[in-house]
Amino acid sequence: MSTKKVNRIAVLTSGGDAPGMNAAIRAVVRTGVHYGMEVFGVSRGYNGMIEDDIFPMESKSVGNIIQRGGTILKTARSAAFLEPAGRKIAYENLKKRGINGMVVIGGDGSFKGAQIFSHEFDIPCIGIPGTIDKDIAGSDFTIGFDTAVNTAVEAIDKIRDTADAHDRLFVVEVMGRDAGYIALHSGIATGAENILIPESKTDMEGMIASLTEKEKRKKLVNLIVVAEGDEFGGGTQVGNFIKEKLPNADIRVCILGHIQRGGSPSCLDRLIASRMGYHAVECLISGTHNVMVGIVDNKMKYTPLDKAVKAKQKISEEWLKIVKILAS
Repeated sequence: MSTKKVNRIAVLTSGGDAPGMNAAIRAVVRTGVHYGMEVFGVSRGYNGMIEDDIFPMESKSVGNIIQRGGTILKTARSAAFLEPAGRKIAYENLKKRGINGMVVIGGDGSFKGAQIFSHEFDIPCIGIPGTIDKDIAGSDFTIGFDTAVNTAVEAIDKIRDTADAHDRLFVVEVMGRDAGYIALHSGIATGAENILIPESKTDMEGMIASLTEKEKRKKLVNLIVVAEGDEFGGGTQVGNFIKEKLPNADIRVCILGHIQRGGSPSCLDRLIASRMGYHAVECLISGTHNVMVGIVDNKMKYTPLDKAVKAKQKISEEWLKIVKILAS
């Protein structure tokens, strides 16, 4: 806790974009304005702080953006901010405007930067988890995950139609870096026969045996959903392995890629982004500083930034058991 009064705040988006970031920006700006704060936007994340791309924002600055994907503040990954000299320049650019609080919307890398920056220059920071990967502990959902997984579900449903028409086996790769949440959720929701995720060791020979058995009972339509960070190497490698083991199978590989990042955010993403943005400003006002704002069991949870950057969201054994039973 801190008694330092925060009256000028900056908001930025950093790392990978995620649907719902604009809703979070909107909530931060309008909540700040409501409480009489001066609010500044930073373009292109930490790069913008270093390059002095900082500008005042008002309520009207965030009009008609809640339904838009991406981020109006743009985003980037900053190598310069990793260095003390870069952070010093960023601080001077905030200091000359009297900015004494910051809201960072992004993932664990963004929070790590905020944690170091706050420690070095005593500017309180609040993190809002904005990442489609849902790989940050301390919140049941991260902004963008729900939209991304629904995009994946819609695409996989369409792929199943053509798989059924041609009696094909489709291997579909979804995003998520080294986290398997998009694969897990979209795979269960679309009835995938196999779901390959980094958190669970993949029994490739067992999968081949299962596909062979299903072929014998004339189940010719199969969907395999693979997380891009799966230990076996992603969709292409999985597809090649199956082709080698089952040369007579009609196999196609589909990599969904960045369509999962774009598009209008879902209702859930708009709601949690708005709620998190509001509470981020409340934290700065109340003196609850250097935390990540999350939602657990529909209640607000504040995780210290130093813990948020170390902890990873874990997939429960229950989900893994459900996958195994339902895919049989």
